[in-house]
Amino acid sequence: MAQALAVLGDLLLPGAAIDNVPWHAVRYEHAMAIRARLAEKFAPSSANKILAALRGVARAAFGLRLMSAEDLQRVVSVKGVRGTRLPKGRSISRVELEKLFAQCDTATNRGARDAALLAVLYAGGLRRSEAVGLDLADLDRANETIRIVGKGNKERTMYLTNGARRAVLAWVDRRGDASGPLFAAVSPKGRVGSRQMSSQTVLDIVNRLAGRAGIAHLSPHDFRRAFVGDLLDAGVDLATVQAMASHASPVTTARYDRRGERARRRAAETLVVPYGE
Repeated sequence: MAQALAVLGDLLLPGAAIDNVPWHAVRYEHAMAIRARLAEKFAPSSANKILAALRGVARAAFGLRLMSAEDLQRVVSVKGVRGTRLPKGRSISRVELEKLFAQCDTATNRGARDAALLAVLYAGGLRRSEAVGLDLADLDRANETIRIVGKGNKERTMYLTNGARRAVLAWVDRRGDASGPLFAAVSPKGRVGSRQMSSQTVLDIVNRLAGRAGIAHLSPHDFRRAFVGDLLDAGVDLATVQAMASHASPVTTARYDRRGERARRRAAETLVVPYGE
C-alpha cells in the first residue's frame, strides 16, 4: 500500500512526499484521470491495487471529516481497470527441487538451515516474509505443525510431513531451544545467531542454491506456485488449497492451476498446420 500511495502521490503532486499530498482534496475527476493513467502504465491487477489504495485514503478522509459523503461516494464509484495478464514467475519441477536440496550441506549449520527453509517454502507455500517471521514458538513438535501468521493477519497451520518434518527438525536440533526466530541468521563461520533473517536473505539463498545447481532463475515465490500447482495436480480440491495457501479469493488460487494450461496445449496440438509435410 505504501508503494501504491507513492504512485498515487506522484500522479497527484509530482515530487511530493506522501505526507504532503492533500489526499482529502481528491475528487471524482482526479480519480478518473488517475484511472486512465494507471490503465496505460500498469497491468490491470496492479492498477486496481493502486485504485484500492485511493479508495481507502478517501474513506479515511471521510472518517476524519475532511471529505463529504457525496465526494467520497463519487471517488469510490470509479470502476477498476478491466483485463488480465498471464501470471508471472514459474513453477518448480521435482527434479529441480531435488537439485536444490542437494546443494544444501546439511552437515553444516548454514546448510541445515537452508534445507529447512526450502522445505517450508515448498511444503507450506510460505511467502518469504512469512518464513522470516516464524518464531521457534510457532513450531509444535508434538503435533508436527507450524503456526503461520500471513497477510491480513490471517493465521493458518502448516503440517510437517515426510521430508519437510525431517529437514525442519534437523535444523532445530542444530539451532537449539533458545527463543527467537526459527530461521536465525548464521554467521560466515557457521555460528547460529539470534537475529531474524531478512526477506532479502531468503532471495539471496534461493539464488545462490539455484546458481550452484545450474537451475534457471528462481524466486522464493516460485516455491509457492509449485506448492499450489502440485496440490491441485494431486487432486486436492480448490477450497482446501485456497485455505492452505491463505488466498483471500479462489480466483487467486486458480491462477496457479497448471491443469488448464496443459489442456489448452493438448487442444492446440490437435490442430495440424500443413507446412513442411
